[in-house]
Amino acid sequence: MTSVEDELAALPAMTTTELCRRYEELFGQPVRTRHKTYLVRKIAWRIQALAEGGLSERARRRAEELANDADVRLMPPRRPQAAVTGTSDPTRTLKAPTAPQDARLPAPGAAIVRSYKGKQVRVVVRDDGFEFEGQRYKTLTAVAEHVTGSHVNGFRFFRLGAQS
Repeated sequence: MTSVEDELAALPAMTTTELCRRYEELFGQPVRTRHKTYLVRKIAWRIQALAEGGLSERARRRAEELANDADVRLMPPRRPQAAVTGTSDPTRTLKAPTAPQDARLPAPGAAIVRSYKGKQVRVVVRDDGFEFEGQRYKTLTAVAEHVTGSHVNGFRFFRLGAQS
């Protein structure tokens, strides 16, 4: 066996910390993951590329043709300050994005009525959830669970949407 083969055979037996050190030696920068299988594959590829020459010039040119720098995001999307630090900036008002209302639901202010075990269950649809017996719920499933005492899909319990 050659030294490259010996080195490749030894990789799976190395600890994650040892693999991280070896990665830094080979790539010249610290690794951003501790996923052992990934590290073994990347290090094995690099060892082989250094020993056998890596990509051909033709393959490099083709990769450059395919790469479009305009599609690469250089900075991650900005998150609202409140989400990052847990505190809000008093000079900025951030409004949480509202999810579009489900098409199976009636308009806010309307009531959903169902008879269950001899009782009439009446739920009022609100902009921010649902109201049942003076209590607010985020989802129809939460209302259905309160009524039945067990987990049940809210849309199915209130017979909304596609019937199966």
